[in-house]
Amino acid sequence: MASETGDIGVITRRAYARVGLLGNPSDGYGGKCVSLAIENYHAEVRLTPNQQPFSPRICIEPGPHDVSNFDCLKSLATRTKAHGYYGGVRLLRALCYKFHEHCDANGLTLHGRGFTLDYKTNIPKQTGMSGSSALIVAALNCLTTHYDVDIPLDDRPTLALSAERDLGITAGLQDRVAQVYEGVVYMDFAEEARSIRWSPYDRARVGRGTYERLDAAALPPLYLVWCDNPSDSGKVHSDVRRRWDEGDALVRETMREVAGYAETGADALRRGVDVVETLGALMDANFGASSRADARRKMFGDAALGAVNVDMIETARGVGARAKFTGSGGAIVAMCPDGEEQAERLKSACAGKGYVVERVVVREPRARSARARESFERARESFRVGNV
Repeated sequence: MASETGDIGVITRRAYARVGLLGNPSDGYGGKCVSLAIENYHAEVRLTPNQQPFSPRICIEPGPHDVSNFDCLKSLATRTKAHGYYGGVRLLRALCYKFHEHCDANGLTLHGRGFTLDYKTNIPKQTGMSGSSALIVAALNCLTTHYDVDIPLDDRPTLALSAERDLGITAGLQDRVAQVYEGVVYMDFAEEARSIRWSPYDRARVGRGTYERLDAAALPPLYLVWCDNPSDSGKVHSDVRRRWDEGDALVRETMREVAGYAETGADALRRGVDVVETLGALMDANFGASSRADARRKMFGDAALGAVNVDMIETARGVGARAKFTGSGGAIVAMCPDGEEQAERLKSACAGKGYVVERVVVREPRARSARARESFERARESFRVGNV
């Protein structure tokens, strides 16, 4: 098997689950976020070049969730309820399509040697930890290595997002930014509307934000809480996007408030002062607590959020922990300001309801190739001078 540089032979790449710490879901509305990639879960894609160098054939192998044969109707229903209708093949195919368009539009020459893609993932489905985008980012890293092309880091989240949007998946840039950059990242999309450009490889408008990596050591201990196969994961349709587009004052103001939580939290992490107190209050406010800004709860309503999701938040708060969603629902991130004893009470309370609890392990940025480091430095410099 090839090394991480993927110079020869089989190329294997991983991308990691994402936890939205502050600011989500404002990333899809010109807001700001603090997010982190975590070691706890990952998606892995393997690219095997064709044994015949001149064979252009492309093959995408079905994964564990691309099942089309079932033992019985009940088996089909059970599996569909747990894992949805789609596996990873369509994601990989969409990424390959958008990758080809990107390279063609940007004059990047691709050699003719084909490959086989296969994948595996241990990111729990329907938990708001960005399993789909992790698969796409891992595959993108395989393709850039196989074809030896340079796609700057700041362009990769946009390219990954374009693949999902082509499939009709509604999402913002937050997940892909965290998975491309890794570590803890502060993202400001306030300028995205002005930096949007028409892309020759995307039918929709695409833009980017400014990204800053924060020191993971400044974070207090965080805990991931999720429900395996929740019976109610908040599938009720929400009309927040329509209300935003129509200029709804409540949605617009709440999104600004939520974005402000990320900005305040990032500043606390930079300074390293009152981090626990500040992050705790902001996490509660981001979801909606007592008399403070209702944030997500105010915009979406408990019916759209899902009874299990709301119960996970309330269970965590029942032991005095601070908590919010990691993403769209299915999992929450919690902080225990009173330390280990409180964390044990959190685990006990969650275990009684069948919720999984584990300590968050931040995925620190991996060592990069010389080309990738050069790409990162260019991106960092452009962000520093505000050239987006």
